[in-house]
Amino acid sequence: MVSIFSSLNKSFKRLLIFLPLIIGLLLNPISANALYPSDPSSVDGLKGNLHGQDLQNTEYVKYDLSGQDLGETNLQGAYMSVTTAANASFKGANMDSLIAYATRFDNADLSNAILTNSDLLKSYFDGANIDGTDFTDSNLDLSQRKALCARATGTNPKTGVDTLDSLECTGLKGYMPPTPKG
Repeated sequence: MVSIFSSLNKSFKRLLIFLPLIIGLLLNPISANALYPSDPSSVDGLKGNLHGQDLQNTEYVKYDLSGQDLGETNLQGAYMSVTTAANASFKGANMDSLIAYATRFDNADLSNAILTNSDLLKSYFDGANIDGTDFTDSNLDLSQRKALCARATGTNPKTGVDTLDSLECTGLKGYMPPTPKG
């Protein structure tokens, strides 16, 4: 009987120790914005002319890059998560080893960009210009890869790789090459 009261006493003491912490978290929960800041310090003041800038290894978490001119920029090793880059220009940009998770590149100009060795999972490229874009060894969702293959054209002027080949379109089940215009 004494051992039962002893173990209950220990359990009660443990509860008393953690009770203020539990009450504090219930009254002041941690918000998602605290865990994922919308304006990380690595890109503070990122307004203005970004064309040709060295933005290597920068982070863009929940960032809005819509309409920005990032043409010819060095974004090698950069990280984007839940970022919007609609109507942005990445023309000729070096985006090698980019990690872009759940990023929207809708209607973006990615022509002649280098997106080799990149992780582009859950990212969307609806209406994006990919003429001459090199996607060699990049990870894309199958649905996006198929959609990009349907409009892949051109050869990257720096790497010499055809966009169609870099997407490995000929190996996709159900792939139909685009019909030549003319």
